[in-house]
Amino acid sequence: MSESSKSSKSSNLNPSPTLQCKDLHEYLKSRSAQFLETLYNYPTICLAVYRELPELARHFVIRLLFVEQPVPQAVVASWVTQTHAKEQSKACEALSELFVWQEAPIPGGLPGWMLSQSFKKNLKVALLGGGRPWSMSSSLEPDGKARDVAFLDAYALERWECVLHYMVGSAQTEGISADAVRILLHAGLMTRDAEDGSAVITRAGFQFLLLSTAKQVWLFLQHYLHTAEKRSLSAAECLAFLYQLSFSTLGKDYSTEGMSNNMLVFLQHLREFGLVYQRKRKAGRFYPTRLALNITCVKDGLAPLDAAANAGYIIAETNYRVYAYTQSSLQVALLGLFTELIYRFPNVVVGVLTRESVRAALRGGISAQQIIRYLDQHSHPQMLKSDTGGVRSASVLPPTVLDQIQLWESERNRFTYTEGVVYNQFLSQAEFAVLRDYAKGAGVLTWHSERARTMVVTRASHDDVKRFWKRYSKAS
Repeated sequence: MSESSKSSKSSNLNPSPTLQCKDLHEYLKSRSAQFLETLYNYPTICLAVYRELPELARHFVIRLLFVEQPVPQAVVASWVTQTHAKEQSKACEALSELFVWQEAPIPGGLPGWMLSQSFKKNLKVALLGGGRPWSMSSSLEPDGKARDVAFLDAYALERWECVLHYMVGSAQTEGISADAVRILLHAGLMTRDAEDGSAVITRAGFQFLLLSTAKQVWLFLQHYLHTAEKRSLSAAECLAFLYQLSFSTLGKDYSTEGMSNNMLVFLQHLREFGLVYQRKRKAGRFYPTRLALNITCVKDGLAPLDAAANAGYIIAETNYRVYAYTQSSLQVALLGLFTELIYRFPNVVVGVLTRESVRAALRGGISAQQIIRYLDQHSHPQMLKSDTGGVRSASVLPPTVLDQIQLWESERNRFTYTEGVVYNQFLSQAEFAVLRDYAKGAGVLTWHSERARTMVVTRASHDDVKRFWKRYSKAS
């Protein structure tokens, strides 16, 4: 009898990793304890972390905020009834992962919980006042060229679309900085072409384009923070400034007085990405845009900027034709990722969802759910009035279109790969039957053939099956 290994690292025919957009909790959980300790020196970060905690965890924090000695873990557990033990476990896990509290011994040897000193101190500052005033809150003379919210929204969208135009290879790529290109390459959203060295979009980049604007910006900024040290900037200081901006007021100008040189450099980068507006580099004031205020809005759904700019321009018909009433070349390019464009007029584009166009998008890493969500989010108001023939659906798309997109995806997932070890070349049918029955009884038999005297077991069980075979061989 001999054995050989067969394995695959994918669970479908065309592997395409899903782009993960971590929220603040997930992002901070992946950072070191030392980094978090530095972050908790900033009241804005402490307040942002507190707001992102589960409801029960926030309850624990408030009850411990003014306690100066460790509280027994049994006492904390007694605050919650047994019916909510699962929520309590999640709350304790979240607080421990973010180092908001640590285990601290109590005289007598009982385990206790105690809030991190820096987190406790600066959360009190954020909630109760005190500490140093924000430098950007300095009083300013009235701006003679004040900008309103509509201008700031248009400016933010224009600057951010420069990045997206560059990713889809649009001709409208002027304005994107070399620094932004480096971040796209670092994030794996684009890569250098092997032949001419030009930047081309990757599978992750395709998925990135179909995210909401708030998710795109936050994911982009996460990779900016990962490379902050290369620019001689502090990632903790930059993140604290970002969340300081997220608590600012849209349409209000803020002063740059008292900002360090590093933060002034960071401000210019935010200006390039559209998170702040500044008339010129040396202007003593700046305006945060909606992109900066929405960095915490990474849940599913449209942020206000998305809703204002992109909502309501796509009509999908039961014959798989898609009509997009838009003049934006970026929106046309995005639609071209999963449809076959057939007509283009000054204010409308006509495409069709075909098996080939959708499968091309799937090969690029875009999922059927992402395509459906994108069409749903940008559906024309007329779509809400369409008759679905009495079929209830969470989507406004015609049921035929919805089902067909999902079926085209399922076509590619007909095979399942599992790692395993092949056993063959048995000397007799009896030996094959003994090992087959043992593997089947242990629940580790993946496949077998009586005629070929061949069987496959899971890789994890290989050592156990091998030990059984050696014992059986010696005994016989």
